[in-house]
Amino acid sequence: MEIYVAHPDDIDAIREIARISWETDYPDILSRENVESAVNDWYGREQLGEELSYPWTYMYVAAENDEIVGFAHAVLAENEGNILRIYVHPDERRRGIGQALFDRIRHELIRHDIERLNAMVLADNALGNEFYADLGLERSERAETVIGDERFEENTYVLELT
Repeated sequence: MEIYVAHPDDIDAIREIARISWETDYPDILSRENVESAVNDWYGREQLGEELSYPWTYMYVAAENDEIVGFAHAVLAENEGNILRIYVHPDERRRGIGQALFDRIRHELIRHDIERLNAMVLADNALGNEFYADLGLERSERAETVIGDERFEENTYVLELT
């Protein structure tokens, strides 16, 4: 497996992994319309293209046999790193790809002397919540996020680094 900095040629694969992950993880929670809305809002081609150029955005993809199987997306904000998403194609899960992406993002963010690493995941995403807890992050707060035109609870997990 190879992990590398995402580039514009990876945008369609990132969008597809996000879409299929959301459809798989939230079949009883998110409607098809909300999934499409989120993919278009959060992973629109133009938006992703812009984000890939920002110096405070970190986006990595995991590839096997020249096929992208996962991605991680994080941003640097002052003395904190925020992991917005880590998604692995449902057919490729439980093989260490998510952890490898997490380790790469954590390594990059720590290089900026952050004091805290945050990770956000929908409260109803049991697999995602388990993933961050297993990595040693602690749930610190619950907030709301909007997907499409609906509100959903979102957990923030924290790893203190100081």
